[in-house]
Amino acid sequence: MTRDKRTVKFTKPIVSDEEGLRLATPEIVAKYIAKRLKTDIIADLGCGIGGQVIFFAKECKKVYAVERDPKKLEYAEKNCETYNVKNVEFILGDALSESTKAQVSDADIIFSDPARPLAEKERTLENLEPPITGILKLYSDITERFAFHAPPQMPPARITLDCEREYLSLNGQLNRLTLYFDDLKRCERSAVVLPGESHLCSSDAPSIKTGHLREYVYEPQPSVVKAELLNELAQTTAGDQVFYYKGDERRTLLTSSKPIDSPFFKDSYRVVGRTERDIHKMRELFRKEKAGKVVLRFDVEPERYWDIRKKLEEGSRGERVLHVFGFGDEVVVCEKM
Repeated sequence: MTRDKRTVKFTKPIVSDEEGLRLATPEIVAKYIAKRLKTDIIADLGCGIGGQVIFFAKECKKVYAVERDPKKLEYAEKNCETYNVKNVEFILGDALSESTKAQVSDADIIFSDPARPLAEKERTLENLEPPITGILKLYSDITERFAFHAPPQMPPARITLDCEREYLSLNGQLNRLTLYFDDLKRCERSAVVLPGESHLCSSDAPSIKTGHLREYVYEPQPSVVKAELLNELAQTTAGDQVFYYKGDERRTLLTSSKPIDSPFFKDSYRVVGRTERDIHKMRELFRKEKAGKVVLRFDVEPERYWDIRKKLEEGSRGERVLHVFGFGDEVVVCEKM
């Protein structure tokens, strides 16, 4: 298995430099993307070390793997050998060159995962390499079927192209934003949750109602929040009513009077109590509820996290792990279900 800092990325020992591994699409995500883009011939422009190419090759009849960095293309070839895929044509070249375009002219779908500038403060489509607009312009006489990965932190409104904006969560973390064009587009905005491949599409769902704090709270999957699909999520709970409680840029809480199970919830909690963001009142609540550890779920400087946590746990001798959400002067104390 091959890991990066967060997760198992590949189930076989791929070859790569550090940058290539960091940027590579995890195997479980690559499999999902490949199934969604299953076709006869697909071109991956800027394929890197070939993480996505491998799984395109398992779903498609032929794959063009285009990369301008000869070392990365060499890694891609070796990794395809490791995964025993043979229906790949490797092309050393610039994705925006007429020569490359001519070599992939029979492709049904053009796919690209452009590189992001590391120092960019606000993610945009214009600064990707190769730029999405450039690929669309150059290859539009070959096909109208395009798919691109884009910076997942970009909100839907910042993407003005006519495409589906699909946000993907992997193990509770926002992992990918994929843009789908032409008949690959299924709706305006969508959210996918992996593992499990639960899928949610934008619709004319009625607005989720705002309610007071009830017995249970839920953190929606980040892909659902980013795709602005809380209305659609609420509609999936059928007869079980879920309400919007509070949220900020970092976290959103929904609430209900009885427990609800949904793949679109990242985590579910039972509410233990609510109090002011006052260290003495919080300690009193923790002691009353026999807390042993508390997990801070509100904004705090990383260097101060453990100091604040130790102060809050002072005097608590229980065994329960309580999670503390903070919104303004209020904290909501919960126990994960």
